[in-house]
Amino acid sequence: MKTILIFKKLVSILMFCGFMGLCLLSSNVAAHQLSTAYIELNSLPNNPNVFTGSWQIEIADLEYNIDFDQNNDGDITWREVLAQKVNLDAYVVTSVLAKQKGNQCTISLTGNLKMTERFNQPYLVMPIELNCFANGAIFIEYQALFAVNPNHKAIASINGQPFVYSVKQSVFEFDLKSTSYLATFVEFSYQGVLHIWKGLDHILFLVALLLTCVLTRKSGQWCENSSNEQIFIQTAWIVTAFTIAHSITLTATALDFLSPNIQWVEIGIAISVLLAALNNIWPLVLRLGWITFAFGLLHGMGFASVLGDLGLSQDYTVLSVLAFNLGVELGQLAILAIAIPVLITIKRFNWYRKWAMPSGSLGIALIALLWSIERV
Repeated sequence: MKTILIFKKLVSILMFCGFMGLCLLSSNVAAHQLSTAYIELNSLPNNPNVFTGSWQIEIADLEYNIDFDQNNDGDITWREVLAQKVNLDAYVVTSVLAKQKGNQCTISLTGNLKMTERFNQPYLVMPIELNCFANGAIFIEYQALFAVNPNHKAIASINGQPFVYSVKQSVFEFDLKSTSYLATFVEFSYQGVLHIWKGLDHILFLVALLLTCVLTRKSGQWCENSSNEQIFIQTAWIVTAFTIAHSITLTATALDFLSPNIQWVEIGIAISVLLAALNNIWPLVLRLGWITFAFGLLHGMGFASVLGDLGLSQDYTVLSVLAFNLGVELGQLAILAIAIPVLITIKRFNWYRKWAMPSGSLGIALIALLWSIERV
């Protein structure tokens, strides 16, 4: 009997460590994709075979292929960037390829280069033009940086339709006539699921809240909550509050009713993760519904910034927002489906209450503190 108990305890510890490992595992303690480019193309109203727009890519990523720092002083000036315009033009031609009915479309760098900033990183904005010569489907291929950085992504918006290029999928088919409610709904739902799973800050915020859902506070100590019904009610209240809150601000921001400063939003999200984790160690707020609602408003604005990067479908704006929001909810439910059974299984063990929950919360708090400092 004693051997069986030890085995069950060991399995429970491994389950918890595996669960926390999935939450904390990341090649870098950042909450968003570090190497991401953005492409936006829209066809001309009087000539649907010609697309104009821009390619935004981080200067640090471009340095893999273009040597901006010619004087080797460690700093890249705007003059040095402009001096590489010929090489940038050639890089565009070899990085973004398009074919239509077997014929190669032409792409070129047009207009003036500009600089912008995303997540406190300098991005070069290159105006581009794509010319095709017939009607029908266009196969657009993106192959920049995959050879040197397989984690690189490119988020493209072509006439409002979103595509995410990666090393696993570098070619997409686009057809002006193929836009439909179903295609738009499926794509934006998928992107919503993808974002919640890749948004480590959103995941850790949920995990920090869930760690104490299976416990109750008595005489200043965390104790096992023996009522699974009460656990599910408390979890449902937290998830509902978070869902309603982020749905409100996601929709309002995406539809331009709100225009928050994204840097302050990202800082606020990091602080929300920090406070949620510290509240597990030094509990000041035991009824988490309302505070979850308040922080959920911030997270909704963060979701909306990603939706904005994807580019809202011009034909189906409201549908795009609703589909993305649904995807976020589905991704969130998948996280709950993993977390709740694990936490209910291990809640009865003293080691969970004494060291695993506080240690996990401390780890989340340290990561959130680092995010807060980086985002200032």
